[in-house]
Amino acid sequence: MKLVESILTRNPCYTAGRKITVKGLMLHSVGCPQPKASAFVNSWNSPAHDSSCVHGFIDGNDGTVYQTLPWNHRGWHCGSGNKGSGNNTHIGIEMCEPACIKYTAGSNFTCSNLTEAKAVAERTYKAAVELFAYLCKKYSLDPLADGVVISHREGHSRGIASNHGDPEHLWAQLGTGYTMDGFRKAVRAAMGGASNDADGYTKIMGSAAATAEQMKAYFKAKNPSVAQSVLAMVPLYLSEGKAEGVRGDIAFAQSCIETGNFTFSGSAVTLSQNNFCGMGVTSNGVKGNSFDTPQLGIRAQVQHLKAYASRSALKNACIDPRFQYVTRGCAEYVEWLGQKENPDGKGWAVGAGYGEKILSVLKGILGTAGGAVPSAPTETEIWYHVRKSWADASTQKGAFKSLDNAKKCADENPGHSVFDESGKVVYTKAAFQPYLVRVSIPDLNIRKAPGTDKPKTGKVTGVGVFTIIEEADGKGASKWGKLKSNAGWISLDYASRI
Repeated sequence: MKLVESILTRNPCYTAGRKITVKGLMLHSVGCPQPKASAFVNSWNSPAHDSSCVHGFIDGNDGTVYQTLPWNHRGWHCGSGNKGSGNNTHIGIEMCEPACIKYTAGSNFTCSNLTEAKAVAERTYKAAVELFAYLCKKYSLDPLADGVVISHREGHSRGIASNHGDPEHLWAQLGTGYTMDGFRKAVRAAMGGASNDADGYTKIMGSAAATAEQMKAYFKAKNPSVAQSVLAMVPLYLSEGKAEGVRGDIAFAQSCIETGNFTFSGSAVTLSQNNFCGMGVTSNGVKGNSFDTPQLGIRAQVQHLKAYASRSALKNACIDPRFQYVTRGCAEYVEWLGQKENPDGKGWAVGAGYGEKILSVLKGILGTAGGAVPSAPTETEIWYHVRKSWADASTQKGAFKSLDNAKKCADENPGHSVFDESGKVVYTKAAFQPYLVRVSIPDLNIRKAPGTDKPKTGKVTGVGVFTIIEEADGKGASKWGKLKSNAGWISLDYASRI
């Protein structure tokens, strides 16, 4: 998540200076076809805009979060209802909406580019999950507790907000599959656990935790007579999973469930089908799909898992015959593969506890049966702030989890440094050291700015030695150099450093 501080200091809501004790978070969408957060930030930062003010906007084009009020300021984001106003208790965040929709009546709209619109909705949804997880941690909020994380629509139903339908109206009409129940669970998962007294959710996407040797050892323990040809398939789960970014050990654990540890006892599929996940077995008596080789069967299974766990495109050609029937990204976690446990009622299997059965096998593979699946060591979340000085928050260009991204931002903004959360400088771009270059052609153009797309000054260097006091990227050259005389910029491709 990229967080940029753009406080609306001229908005009357900000100048009123009222504070709140944060008890919850309310999710909105802007209700107009405008994906650019800057459009709202610029127009709302005015004394004349005295009717609304929110704590942040999420840009629809890149997912950047723009913080527009201090988090504990009372916003003007939800109006009121018969039981009061959520402005007194909740932080309000607006998600920007696609440019390709057109409102017709009320919250109804038409859409000219569904693919583009869904991409914007996905971008803002994911950023909102990360932002809400951050704010829940900051204010010690439980997103699954009653009334803590709500939408504007839910706020109205609770009597603390005006009569709006956002953001559910957007999600539903675009067919995204998103719901507020799913959103709350995703926020909890992003915080690092499903609840205070339960194991954390297990992502399907990622690198396998188990090795091929562990998987084979589990096989032999559960099915001592397992054929060597079956053992030879084990590495395929890891290689096919890696190709699509899916945890191959999870796919393998699922196959153990679906095939009875490859005994095929009580299974709806047979070994000769090369279908190790029950794909296509939609009802009793249905044989299911068949594949030419074990590798293709495993590839189809991995692709089907990816369909549930992610909205990203497949890396390999799609051979999953049921890929198109999945609501993409509806089950990001193993625990959500069962329809009864899935917050949106979607998933791979109808039976209760399907995901937990897979995890039970995975625990056995990892040698931790009865315990939790080992997770990566918990890391302390650190935000890196890009400012001119720690004391002057108004100069902040952004806050980043990635130090590399923060450094890049500082490099792009002269005079800015990277600070950690204690205010300590962790990075400042090194001062440029001027150097000499020799130009051997008589007619090297001098330009007003770096790039062949920038205007010429009308002068050339001539042959000689020149001092470069700054470098920059630009069109038409691998690097541009600024002349000490301030006459302009030259392409360094035609100069040799002395």
